[in-house]
Amino acid sequence: MSKSILKILKITLPILLGVFLIWYSLSKLSFQELLGYFKTADYTYILLGVFFGLLSHLSRAYRWLFMLEPLGYKIKLGNSIMAVFATYLINYTIPRAGEVARASILTNYEGVPFEKGFGTIVAERIADLLMMLVIIAITLFLEFDFIYNFLTEKFNPTKIIFAFLILVIAALFFIFYIKRSTFALAIKIKTFVNGLIEGALSIFKMKKKWAFIFHTIFIWSMYVLMFYVTTYAIQGLNPIPFGAVLIGFILASFSIAATNGGIGSYPEAIVIAFLLFSLPEDPSRAFGWIMWTSQTVMIIILGGLSLLFLPIYNRKK
Repeated sequence: MSKSILKILKITLPILLGVFLIWYSLSKLSFQELLGYFKTADYTYILLGVFFGLLSHLSRAYRWLFMLEPLGYKIKLGNSIMAVFATYLINYTIPRAGEVARASILTNYEGVPFEKGFGTIVAERIADLLMMLVIIAITLFLEFDFIYNFLTEKFNPTKIIFAFLILVIAALFFIFYIKRSTFALAIKIKTFVNGLIEGALSIFKMKKKWAFIFHTIFIWSMYVLMFYVTTYAIQGLNPIPFGAVLIGFILASFSIAATNGGIGSYPEAIVIAFLLFSLPEDPSRAFGWIMWTSQTVMIIILGGLSLLFLPIYNRKK
């Protein structure tokens, strides 16, 4: 398959999936019913969730300064903030294009070479991946009994143990094969994994590593808090177990990678998580749409303003 076709598929498939999931979601909860939930929602909690989301984005922009400083670049905080919001907005059009645009903004307005700016973004994503793994581990620890009981109810325990052992053996075999293989794909995988390890270890070599770690924890704490407080905005959804919040947050976070900005996929991921805890389907789906819409509106407004004001803010250059 040619590279041009692959590029087209990378752009069109997430859009088509998003359109299908929007249709599916509205077939389960009509637009009029969804609008009713929007009208009766408590916007105090929605605005509070937006505020926590805003804090996480500002913290991300400030954290970026710690990564650029060791490279010899002291950029303006204003440029960092606007580049971050522009990134989120552009990712709604073409997945992952925002990261390229973010590094380009730094090159245009701060003189940071593109490859260096993009390298810091990759390292940043590694830190975020580690935090997501930590949240997953915490969720597994807190909800171990629930997850275990759910799996044993749905599947035979003996089969689960057998499948787990097969996965472990397969993983060990795969690691052994990749280490010794000289195929191009194996080399790419080794390079990627080594890059992840190197990027993670580079965090501890920063001058302000503890500040970086603090902001990383703060960013993801705000993400979870943003998700949690917004659940109180929907009538008929509370009380909601904290385990449902964590699992819903994890699935919703992964859904953002499935479609552009999580359009269509974000609400349905939340429905899947909340149904595991026997929460009502319609309020769960409405919460997903309200959660996604509130954060998206913030990104559209602040991302659009950032793209407009970047040349004004840097008019001397």
